[in-house]
Amino acid sequence: MDIDWAALGSVFGVSLVATVALVAVFTLGITALSRRERATAQGDSATLALTGAYACFAACAAAVAYGIYIIVA
Repeated sequence: MDIDWAALGSVFGVSLVATVALVAVFTLGITALSRRERATAQGDSATLALTGAYACFAACAAAVAYGIYIIVA
């Protein structure tokens, strides 16, 4: 049995980058929701924060759906 270490390292690197990016985008969504709550408490409009949060969560859902698609296909 021969292990292709270059391919294994490539998969590890891509997985690490994708995981960090997905966590960062989800964190941005949570932060946007927090800003929305803060803005509504002060009486300001928070449509941009809410739109940003929805966009971040949609990107996370799309990445998870794509990962499931790759596994199933």
